[in-house]
Amino acid sequence: MTLSRHDTFRSIGQILAADVLPALCRAERLPLRVTCLGTVNDDGGDDADGFDRTLLLGECPSPEEAMDLAILRVSRGDIHAGRDDALRFRPRIAVIQDSEYGLVLAGEIRAGIILWRQPVASDAEARRIVTEASRLRGMAFAASGHGEHGSARDLRYRASLLEARLVDPFWRETAAELLSLPRAA
Repeated sequence: MTLSRHDTFRSIGQILAADVLPALCRAERLPLRVTCLGTVNDDGGDDADGFDRTLLLGECPSPEEAMDLAILRVSRGDIHAGRDDALRFRPRIAVIQDSEYGLVLAGEIRAGIILWRQPVASDAEARRIVTEASRLRGMAFAASGHGEHGSARDLRYRASLLEARLVDPFWRETAAELLSLPRAA
């Protein structure tokens, strides 16, 4: 039995290209920021009277830890707009971004869980999503101009859910792998 040189040894160039350089590129984009988009309103008011707000939940050194932090905070329901108990924060979208504000992963929040969005599979799919999200944002602008603030907020929210799939190309493979792994509840 003879062993092929390719099976036993890798050249320094192969090691650099396959292991070292990707790790260095990833390290440059860390830490990851975990935020939550939602609506703030008075305790007795409805969402039409509220306003949109983005809250920082924390920073993490890896996509896995960022995902776990988002899941934990949403499931505990401890995301608040501030110290004022009269303000109620309704979380709608969890977002993980890198230090360059590239989207790593995002998902819709429903009933205390995050429904993570699959990243786009191609640049062509990303262009279609951008076109549709732009159309929805245009409709939201028009609705806002007519005083239909609740409708405008819903249209912006729908656009944001579409854009949640626009994962930075650098993170697409990582995000797809994260979503394919089973996670503890």
